[in-house]
Amino acid sequence: MITGKQYRERIAKMRRNVFQRGQFVDRFDPSIVGGINVMATTYDFVKDPDFENIGVVKSHLTGETINRYTHIHQSVEDLLNKQKMTRLYCQEVGGCIQRCMGVDGLNSLSIATYDADKKHGTEYNKRFLNYLKKVQEEDLCLVCAQTDAKGNRAWRPAKQKDPDLYVRVVEKRADGIIVNGAKAHNSASVYADEIIFLPYRNMMEDETDWAVAFAIPSDTEGVTLVNAPFHPPQRQKLMAPHSNIGFSHSLTILDHVFVPWERVFLCGETEQAGKAALYFALFHRHSYTGCKAALSEVVLGATALAAEYNGIGNAGHVRHTLAEMIQIVDLIYASGIASAIHSTRADSGTYVPDTNYVNAGRMLAGESIYQEYENLAAIAGGLACTLPAEEDFADKKIGPFLEKYIMRNPDVSGEDQHRAFRLFQDMMTSTWGGHKLIDALHGGGSPVIEKVAIYRDHNIEHSKNLVKKLAGIPVKESTKGIFRAKRSWY
Repeated sequence: MITGKQYRERIAKMRRNVFQRGQFVDRFDPSIVGGINVMATTYDFVKDPDFENIGVVKSHLTGETINRYTHIHQSVEDLLNKQKMTRLYCQEVGGCIQRCMGVDGLNSLSIATYDADKKHGTEYNKRFLNYLKKVQEEDLCLVCAQTDAKGNRAWRPAKQKDPDLYVRVVEKRADGIIVNGAKAHNSASVYADEIIFLPYRNMMEDETDWAVAFAIPSDTEGVTLVNAPFHPPQRQKLMAPHSNIGFSHSLTILDHVFVPWERVFLCGETEQAGKAALYFALFHRHSYTGCKAALSEVVLGATALAAEYNGIGNAGHVRHTLAEMIQIVDLIYASGIASAIHSTRADSGTYVPDTNYVNAGRMLAGESIYQEYENLAAIAGGLACTLPAEEDFADKKIGPFLEKYIMRNPDVSGEDQHRAFRLFQDMMTSTWGGHKLIDALHGGGSPVIEKVAIYRDHNIEHSKNLVKKLAGIPVKESTKGIFRAKRSWY
């Protein structure tokens, strides 16, 4: 395992292929470095005694101690610890920890490659395990690119006017493949060592060119990362940990990129392409039951602090609001625990969380986030929007007036009031805050997609039969002993 410092040094050596605001920029551009700060914590937290080694685990391949972000889940305990680690890390940085995409992509490939070999006699799993050893030995920072540009949403990949609107194989060579296309919303790609590319959807028999999965360094020749960076407003005086974080999302363009065969994990296997897509979504939504529980708890804490600083912490309506917010935090996290406990073991040995519990928790997280921010806005009041600039508080003449009139609760200092409401402002009225709202709603899958999955994977006939039995209507099959619906897609 490496340190955050070593991770930064490795990222600094990468080819300059990050494009934003009309020019190629360094990966340590001030607009990007907040995301690097977050990612570096995933290396330093593993040695922090406060986290009780939650971020380390024994490799099932080598027996060596590795970073949990490079691990394939071998048990229920692994799933529970991954969720716990995600929540603790996200609480510490005040937002998404960003590295979960990599471990979720690895776990998806561990199953899809094994299944492909079993059905087609290929060697994808052998390639994958060799790659996994490299990832674990070098403690590589991985992210996953799944969402294609997609073009006309009503048309499948093979029907698009431009075939590159889904990432595809344009040429097969003796030493590898050439790929074209683009992946949208590719989070944290600009400061990852490598990117795992997965199919976005299930593929039909005539869509073999698009049934491709592979991993390459993020600065590979032919890869351009058109980046959109986000970070909280920078502080002038009141330095705070929250102002040092950030997030980046790129349109990752592949222009005739060469991928050697040892890094190709699917190539034409349409059924397994669909499985890889679904498994990644499932594993990633399980990660969300950790990170979104943490995000909701941060908003909960901000709302409670706003109430205290406004002097209304004991008001009945405030306590009722906070109770509802606590319920959301606990239910999101509980869904992840339930999905881990009711997980199943795939043929590859990878443990897979229960799909209905995962999707129920992720859907709750997405649909609740705007209400949570509305609660914060309502209780914090208008000052979170109209707070004078930080420089005004530092002015020798005007500053004392602002310190005097910002006061609410007399037991709280003017500086602490200022710090709190500056954070509330960053959370709600900045570009960073707006970005986080949309990220919380759509990241990992929009709520409507989770609803589709929940309906698909629940045994509705069993539920109807329960009621038929209670009503005295004959049923054809027994309702006894059935607790969860039997999953069919894996």
